[in-house]
Amino acid sequence: MEASNLSVNISLNSSKKVTGCSFASSTSGKTPIKRSDCKTKKTPSKCTKKSPNKMPHVYTLLKKTKFQLPLTGDRFIPSRATTNFELSHFKILQQQNAEQDRDRADRTCPMKREMQRLIGENLHGGDINNTRVLSYQIKAPAPSKGYQNPLKVLYSQTKTPASVRGSTRYIPQSPYRILDAPEIINNYYLNLVDWSNNNILAVALDANVYLWNAGTDTTEHLFELEANDYVCSVAWIQEERPYLAVGTTKGNTELWDCNSMKIMRVMNGHVARVGSLSWNSHILSSGCRSGKIVHHDIRERDHLIATINAHAREVCGLKWSPDGQYLASGGNDDMLQIWSSITGQRHSQTQPIYSFSHHQAAVKALAWCPWQNNVLASGGGTADRTIRFWNCNVGKLPDLAICSCLNTIDTKSQVCALLWSTNYKEIVSGHGYAQNQLTIWKYPMMTKLAELTRHTSRVLHLAMSPDGTTVLSAGADERIRLWKCFQMNPQKKKDCNDVKSVASILKQSIR
Repeated sequence: MEASNLSVNISLNSSKKVTGCSFASSTSGKTPIKRSDCKTKKTPSKCTKKSPNKMPHVYTLLKKTKFQLPLTGDRFIPSRATTNFELSHFKILQQQNAEQDRDRADRTCPMKREMQRLIGENLHGGDINNTRVLSYQIKAPAPSKGYQNPLKVLYSQTKTPASVRGSTRYIPQSPYRILDAPEIINNYYLNLVDWSNNNILAVALDANVYLWNAGTDTTEHLFELEANDYVCSVAWIQEERPYLAVGTTKGNTELWDCNSMKIMRVMNGHVARVGSLSWNSHILSSGCRSGKIVHHDIRERDHLIATINAHAREVCGLKWSPDGQYLASGGNDDMLQIWSSITGQRHSQTQPIYSFSHHQAAVKALAWCPWQNNVLASGGGTADRTIRFWNCNVGKLPDLAICSCLNTIDTKSQVCALLWSTNYKEIVSGHGYAQNQLTIWKYPMMTKLAELTRHTSRVLHLAMSPDGTTVLSAGADERIRLWKCFQMNPQKKKDCNDVKSVASILKQSIR
């Protein structure tokens, strides 16, 4: 056996030497011999090589993939942290007593059912019928800012439409300026803020009226009422004159010259507080708590022109249209009235042309569209929470209310103020409970562009700067915030200026 093993080893060594010599001889020749086991070739061979076994040990494989295992399972297991057991128990009992509740609801009046629904939503934080009982997974986290879906890039071959590009402008989520407003009255029915064409802001704080010059950033104290009287409304005249109208709790309407800081006249005509004011050239219309509207002509000695019994309760909203053809009044009686002006006059008729009872709460928020003088936006209070748009040019048809209502939006919050943008086709709404936010809507689709939620209490008043770029919001949290919501694109602004300059040149050449 030893001799045979020795002979086998000798034969194997001799074969290795032979192969080594043959490889050396092949390289010395002109045409090398092609061998499958050559290791000094620079170009890879097409032949298959026998590779060693690469199967690792099972323990090594598990160790390498320990932190790469998927975190999700193969079953839907509800998360107890996000499951509302009390709500599920309540729904089971509600289903058992469904017939009794249905009979009880049929006997309840509609107004009481609506109030019960609103109370339930406020207590539970929403509609419990649409609330999920089981939650199988946590909501997926939102993508990081600036993230773009690669599939969207892959399949979007066309250019972005102009409408989409226009709606993606940047709207700051924080105010650029905050002013203190101590002792501002937290009353839904008053109108305590107004911004003049001369860039001066008038703010009523209890019995005082202050003037803030936005250009020079200076504040002046205009006056202070005596005794227990306090300011209920302020309104600047539309013309380029420094006249400010002020309504008080005693039923008087005062007219102040803010250049000389002196009172010009005191106009009576009401027996209760004057909570709303609106100008139409030299005519000042005032609404009071008794439901009356009075038209004053400030040029005449006998200023009282007409007295109208407009509403059954307080007049909390009053707005003249930009062209002076219509006067809109909203009251605490949940009514919206539209009054037409007398031909050749600046005051309205004594009978409304339209009376709408669609709102289910007080109508304070009123705003006329600046580019469509016949379109009016109105907002309701806590029990209504809707914004409605009206076309006041609709004729007297059999069903007038349906024909003149253009759109209705449920905002889920109390509507305290409305304001149209003059630079964009958008509208801003100021809200109360529960989010106390400002919402910017795209008109007429009424899609939300932004929600500004920095007020800690309801937003009672809104005002627009003379250039139409800044929105002012005054809240019950005694803060006035200024938002740069409607800044114009410099390129668009330049194009508009070029068009105006060309038009002026044409006018000069024609003259």
